[in-house]
Amino acid sequence: MINKLKAFFNNKWVKFSIASILYILLFVVWSKIYWSIIGVAFIYDLYISKLYYKYFWSKHLNLKAKNRAYKSAMGWIEAIVFAVVVASIFRIYFVEMYVIPSASMEKSLLVGDYIGVSKMTYGPRLPNTPISIPFVHNVNPLNPEKKSYVEWIKCPYNRLAGFQGIEHHDVVVFNYPEGDTVAVVSPQDNYYSLKRAYGKKHIEKVSKIIYHPVDKRDNYIKRAIALSGDTLKIVDGVVYINGKKDKNIENLQHLYFIRHKDPVMPVKLRKLLGLKNGDIYSSRGFSTYTHMSDNSAILAEKQPSIYETIIQTRPKGVCNIDVFPHDTINYKWNEDNFGELIIPKKGTTVKLNMQNIAIYKRLIKNYENNELTINKENIIINGEKSDSYTFKMNYFFMMGDNRHNSLDSRFFGFVPEDHIVGKASFIWFSKGEEDGIRFGRIFKSIK
Repeated sequence: MINKLKAFFNNKWVKFSIASILYILLFVVWSKIYWSIIGVAFIYDLYISKLYYKYFWSKHLNLKAKNRAYKSAMGWIEAIVFAVVVASIFRIYFVEMYVIPSASMEKSLLVGDYIGVSKMTYGPRLPNTPISIPFVHNVNPLNPEKKSYVEWIKCPYNRLAGFQGIEHHDVVVFNYPEGDTVAVVSPQDNYYSLKRAYGKKHIEKVSKIIYHPVDKRDNYIKRAIALSGDTLKIVDGVVYINGKKDKNIENLQHLYFIRHKDPVMPVKLRKLLGLKNGDIYSSRGFSTYTHMSDNSAILAEKQPSIYETIIQTRPKGVCNIDVFPHDTINYKWNEDNFGELIIPKKGTTVKLNMQNIAIYKRLIKNYENNELTINKENIIINGEKSDSYTFKMNYFFMMGDNRHNSLDSRFFGFVPEDHIVGKASFIWFSKGEEDGIRFGRIFKSIK
């Protein structure tokens, strides 16, 4: 019986059939790239006709057998190519590794946490720019003014089926929406903030400007606070979703003012409150401004060496031009008093007017690739006067857990679904400048 099974599975037609079925299910049906069915022809040649082996691979094997130098060189090349291909497939379809560079998610995620991001949870997103330097994101490491990819081949947005959609409070990695345009002289700064401050002509005069496609924009990590169709409002730093106060996040942080007895906050007190050097916003005399959790603030109030602890929020009506939608005439919003705002949902239609176009103009033009012109009286979309728009994608509102130290959707607005990279799932290593290797965080799940 076992010999019959071995003979059956060793049959070239059986091998061809199994390989073809797996290929069609995984790469044709799952990806919905139906032209890739031509790959079956290569599988047929591999198992049945073997023309490639006859005319090319057999000659390669003979040359390796006769020439030691060729064998050595090709051994390295084959190993490198195989490793790159396997690692690339793993990164695209399954899990990709990232490191936390900033404090926007403290204390949920710490600077120096190395995390694994699941591509399978929401479904792997196929690359828009498939030809690039392996394992390099968007800038050539040898020349920061050059891109690490070429745009000879551009692919439209396509996401394979995943296990689930984004849920409230998921920690999500996504491409920074306003990372489409970068001033090379100051790549860490938001180009649009620079343009508001100095003007477009000045920025283009002093720096080369680089434009990145969606999948090559910088990666950000935040928490999904509001989903498509949700109504969001922030009042005095408190988030409300669909009219209800958002549930408390365990490690949520705010900026606090602390007045203490000692001219400098003692190290022992800092450790008790869980404060690191990076948490301290400013310290002068008998007062300190620091980012810390509400639980730490409650603990601070109980300390005899502390007079008072006051959360710092911007008052209502004090607008911030850097806060979305950057229209201080119609929207007097700031990072602590924001909205009410409905998150766009695919297929729903919104009425457009000169008062709310600031909210939707980037979405319509940059994310959904329409021609948009605005004058004093009319909104022109794709050459036609329009008073409404139907969304083509779902959108999300992301916020960092370190609420007063996070560049998030309060500043750059909606995150389109085609910018979603994956769900932050686990910490596989962690090392900080002050505390070294954090063994207690290794292989910890992200919540």
